[in-house]
Amino acid sequence: MQPDSAEIELRLRDEAATSALAAVIAPHVQPAFVIYLSGELGSGKTTFTRALLRALGHPGRVRSPTFTLAEPYNLPNFELYHFDFYRFCDSHEWRDAGFDEVLDGDAAAIIEWPEMGGPALPAPDLWLRLAHSERGDEAAAERIVTLASGSQWGLACVMGVVAALHAGLLAGVSLRAASLPPASD
Repeated sequence: MQPDSAEIELRLRDEAATSALAAVIAPHVQPAFVIYLSGELGSGKTTFTRALLRALGHPGRVRSPTFTLAEPYNLPNFELYHFDFYRFCDSHEWRDAGFDEVLDGDAAAIIEWPEMGGPALPAPDLWLRLAHSERGDEAAAERIVTLASGSQWGLACVMGVVAALHAGLLAGVSLRAASLPPASD
């Protein structure tokens, strides 16, 4: 059996590159798919989510759930919930808010600040860790993103991103490092 884990680190040149990455990830998102988004304030978590929702067919406004904690989206083929746990003070708050019912259901989920959810939070299929580029002012819009899989669905997603990179389909995105499972026979 093939392992579920793979990890790649990418450099995203600008917001257009973030959108291109989201468009490649979108076909892998399905009911019950869970994405974690980590990174400091302003690292691009909501920008990525907005691009992903557009790629999934959501034509309307995409708001950050910083104050509402959750924003639901009724997509053409399934529901997706965008959560933000930044303001949580206790790792059980997501359960107290009833989010466990959503996460145990058929809806897909994007969770910003999953670290605040504690160890009882369901494991992600895909975990994106976003950071500002270390290159400074000349690349203010540039981001570094690490994608890690946590399931077979997530692994298929990471491998799909690698394939898109090799095919030249991700303008403004470059591979920095990869830890991939061995190719199967």
